[in-house]
Amino acid sequence: MDLTLRPILSAGTLIAALLTGTAAEPVHKAIKGNAAPTAARSVHLGYPAPEGSLFYTEMVIEQSVPGSYFMAAGWNTGYFGLQQLGKANEKVVIFSVWDPTTGDDPGAVKTEDRVEVLHEGDGVRIRRFGGEGTGGQCMAPWPWSLGETNRFLLQGEVQGNKTAYTAWVSKGGADWKKLATFRTRTGGLPLKGYYSFVEDFRRDGASVGETRKARFGNGWVKTTSGDWVPLNRARFTASGADWEARDNIDGGESGSWFFLGTGGDIAASHPLQSLLRLPPPVALPKLDAP
Repeated sequence: MDLTLRPILSAGTLIAALLTGTAAEPVHKAIKGNAAPTAARSVHLGYPAPEGSLFYTEMVIEQSVPGSYFMAAGWNTGYFGLQQLGKANEKVVIFSVWDPTTGDDPGAVKTEDRVEVLHEGDGVRIRRFGGEGTGGQCMAPWPWSLGETNRFLLQGEVQGNKTAYTAWVSKGGADWKKLATFRTRTGGLPLKGYYSFVEDFRRDGASVGETRKARFGNGWVKTTSGDWVPLNRARFTASGADWEARDNIDGGESGSWFFLGTGGDIAASHPLQSLLRLPPPVALPKLDAP
């Protein structure tokens, strides 16, 4: 499958790599004048895979600082991952789904066009969001640690002209935590457009010189025909905002993992638009989410 990497707005910057056709170059903009960049560049992996009903992946955060978002399981209607907020030890899991409308004001969206909340897990906070499109967001405390494996499972269930998305998260082999189920109007489309990214959302100038790095692997999609397809290919891309640093980014392969890094003294080992490949996986992991 060929790739077109279509940027979309999420978490306040140009971040996502969605799969739609043939390869295209990312947008590049020079820093205006002699102004110093205020943020590290967002880096992405876009995974070519068929439309599906389940999306599973694993992520290991290796380096982080406050104001970092490590998004493990994104698709064309939302995103799902881990954040380190402004306080050094404030760590959360976040799961968001967009309204089927344009605009950034959540209050301006008609009730019938808003993301519906079908399930709210224990200990989560559900709210509306705006400023990057609009939609529904679920956030919960999730005290992740560097070096540990976090698992993510996303279900997309077509219900008429809408799709209901359910997210579960787990650490290692521990029990799954069901976060929420959001439903939005999609025209009856299943999961598609799979991607991951690492983002600096603090953007205060100093964050350019700080490193964020994570590994992504053991990804799988259950297709609409019921087959499981491994995500062992990925396109490496980056955002192109004019206030981002240009060169201290990287993406590549390390053993059975993809990796992404941005900020600090990171240097590129692969050029943008590289198609990365992992060895074929040994077996589908046991997925025992309720």
